[in-house]
Amino acid sequence: MTERKFTAADDGFHFDQMDDDWWATETAWFSFHHPERRLGGWFYTMARPNIGIVSGGAWVWDDTACLPWEVPFSSNYTALPIPKDQDLTDIRLPTGTTIRMLEPCMSYALGYDDSGRNLFSADLRFDGVMSPEPLTAAGSTFGSAHHFDQFGRVHGHIILLGERIDIDCFGMRDRTWGRRPENRPRRAGYITGMADADTGFLAVTNIEGDVETAAYGFLRRDGRTVSLAEGTRTGTRDPATGHMSSIEMRLTDQEGRKLVARGEPVSKIVINRHTFIDINSLVRWDCGSDGIAWGEEQDMWPMHHFERMMRANRKGG
Repeated sequence: MTERKFTAADDGFHFDQMDDDWWATETAWFSFHHPERRLGGWFYTMARPNIGIVSGGAWVWDDTACLPWEVPFSSNYTALPIPKDQDLTDIRLPTGTTIRMLEPCMSYALGYDDSGRNLFSADLRFDGVMSPEPLTAAGSTFGSAHHFDQFGRVHGHIILLGERIDIDCFGMRDRTWGRRPENRPRRAGYITGMADADTGFLAVTNIEGDVETAAYGFLRRDGRTVSLAEGTRTGTRDPATGHMSSIEMRLTDQEGRKLVARGEPVSKIVINRHTFIDINSLVRWDCGSDGIAWGEEQDMWPMHHFERMMRANRKGG
């Protein structure tokens, strides 16, 4: 797959690069968390220019619940109009999310307004601690779409159910544009962890039967980001819920640097996204000599695959 750099032009929409395919799609995602409160959060935007709609919104969860109608905040719109005469460099979306580019490719002001319900608002800033890293494997769940990932420091505050909560963490953002049909999903994982500005990892996995291997990702150590050469995800699942209860990542980058990270999911939210579900966990990682990291595990399942597993669990095998 041809590697390309993320440039200032990529902070905006890429609608002029897309053909007239119904499934032409562009996304922008930012994450944040508060480890002591076991609280995680997302802003997610998905635009489909050829049918004129934008979907997504914001989610905030903790260890009290995992269903979207029980967590502290969940707002997932499906078909609102794309704002005219605005770009992702400075946009107020009808989903409630605002994004303003402060420094090309690196820094963004993020906000959220829940339209007068007074349940959740946000005033945050994302500052990249590394350059955006391009997708290098067409065999991952992102296929041949343009895709970039970037760790950054997220700081500022949110107001959740009337309470102000200060945020200062290392979060992830990604950007994707290309073809994304709703019937495409397959089982996959998107796993992140970051101990400090110079130390972290990303692995995007493919799953064949009981074998889960890294299709794409990187290790960041001593401030240097190197693509993965290989990796695996293993762990245990709670048979009653199907959710991961422990995770182990074994990763090797293209310079031979290795990482073993053992993760404990501390809270989660189950997000229903058309034909698949994303069981998204906030995870505390023990990375050995690399220290304690925090990040996420997105455990993605086509719905009929997850149903099949749970039906087998209820039958006892």
